[in-house]
Amino acid sequence: IGVLMPILAIGGPAFKWVYGAGAVVSLTGRIMTPYKGDILRVKRLHRIEAWSSIFFCVATFFMFYPGAGASDWLAFTLAGGCILLYTSIMIPRAAKSSRS
Repeated sequence: IGVLMPILAIGGPAFKWVYGAGAVVSLTGRIMTPYKGDILRVKRLHRIEAWSSIFFCVATFFMFYPGAGASDWLAFTLAGGCILLYTSIMIPRAAKSSRS
C-alpha cells in the first residue's frame, strides 16, 4: 500500500509513514522469528530474507531525506522486492529438496 499510494497519487505525504510502518513491522517480524532448523541452506535464505526488510528500511530513510529523489527509495524498494521474491521461491524448494 505504501508503494502504491505515491504511484496512484493517493494520500499526499502520508504514504511515507505507511511505507515506513510496513518496513519496521517487516524488519521486526524477521528479527523476532529466526529460523531454528538444521538445514544450512534454508537458514542462509532466511538471513538473506531479513536483508530485504533492511532494504525497505533504507528506502524509508530516503523517503524522508530531503536531498534524495524518488529514484533512490524506489531503487531500494525494488532491490528488497527482488530479494524477497527470490527467497520466497527458494526457501520452500530448499526445504523440500532436503527432506527427500
